[in-house]
Amino acid sequence: MSHINVTINGRQFRMACEEGQEVRLLKLAENLETRIQALRGKFGEIGDARLTVMAALMACDELVDAGNRVRTLEAEVGELRDFRNAAAERARLTQTAVVNALNAAAERIEKSTQVLNRTVGSGIAIG
Repeated sequence: MSHINVTINGRQFRMACEEGQEVRLLKLAENLETRIQALRGKFGEIGDARLTVMAALMACDELVDAGNRVRTLEAEVGELRDFRNAAAERARLTQTAVVNALNAAAERIEKSTQVLNRTVGSGIAIG
């Protein structure tokens, strides 16, 4: 466990975090401090606790909105995945149909070739 000092609303707080998470925690504290300062600029001195609660509520509001966007995007990704799978299946079926048609055409050409060979062969033998 690592410990760092963060400043929020002009006060120092000693915080514990996992090793390697120090920079992230400092950035989170800076983000909260920026929110508090923005609220202070907008509403003036309305009390430290109130500013902190308002900043936390703003962050939670953004988090809820982000969660909703993530769920919407996950649903869209699921729909796109289903569409892609259906398109791949249609392509596979189309490819199979084309292969079958080409094979059938090749068989007809082969039969025609055999008939022509017999006909030409018969004509040569007669002549």
